Amino acid sequence: MAKYMLIMRGTDETMAKMMETPFEQMLETVGRFNDELIKAGVLVAAEGLDDPSQGVVVDFSGDTPVVTDGPYGETKELFGGYYIIDVASKEEAVEWAKRLPAMVGSKCEVRRVPAIDEFPQDNEWVIKERAWREQTGQL
Repeated sequence: MAKYMLIMRGTDETMAKMMETPFEQMLETVGRFNDELIKAGVLVAAEGLDDPSQGVVVDFSGDTPVVTDGPYGETKELFGGYYIIDVASKEEAVEWAKRLPAMVGSKCEVRRVPAIDEFPQDNEWVIKERAWREQTGQL
């Protein structure tokens, strides 16, 4: 088993279309998909994100970080939310991604989440993180 992140990306157009969808209808659609993930035993986490205009961007392109309001100015695709699923293969992760209740024009990026066991186990920071994970029941 391996964890994969399904990163939901929308455009300005798909975000606007989503905002036109009645909230209860959206909850029903997403809720049914979430229920399928739960029943299959593969859901680890899932979150949607607030409107991009409510966020800030911390830009590290200079000597000191610069904070500006709102989403990236030039970006056409916005990160709208994510799922983390624990499945047997990349192919299975892709099959779940293809079933996402997404608006036409949206995209979903599928990326594997490396496990802590894949890092050097004698590294002090990995040892500290492993201890934290064990203490919090995440290992």
